[in-house]
Amino acid sequence: MHPRKQRKFRANAPLHIHTSFVGVHLSKDLKQKIGKRAMPAREGDTVKVIRGQHKGKTGKIRSVNRKFERIIIEGVEQPKRDGSKVPVPVHPSNLVLIDLVPDKKRQKRSEKK
Repeated sequence: MHPRKQRKFRANAPLHIHTSFVGVHLSKDLKQKIGKRAMPAREGDTVKVIRGQHKGKTGKIRSVNRKFERIIIEGVEQPKRDGSKVPVPVHPSNLVLIDLVPDKKRQKRSEKK
């Protein structure tokens, strides 16, 4: 598939497919426990930033923007000139899931494996 068509697919994909685009890799412990490599990000999950300016910071996911494939994390902020702080959207490929929010659907999926 050509890169142009791949980009067009991602840009024009419906929101239910965008959920798979915000998949985040699991930590080594969760990988062994669940038996999967990655899971879609959800509000309340704890993540660690592994790339970029905020590398090493951990926090809970405040919101997931599926349309723009970005995740807002508590504690990952950038100061403005007036002193206030603004949350920095982070791409899911730069994150690792450390802890999951207990959820019935997720438990059923992990039990199937």
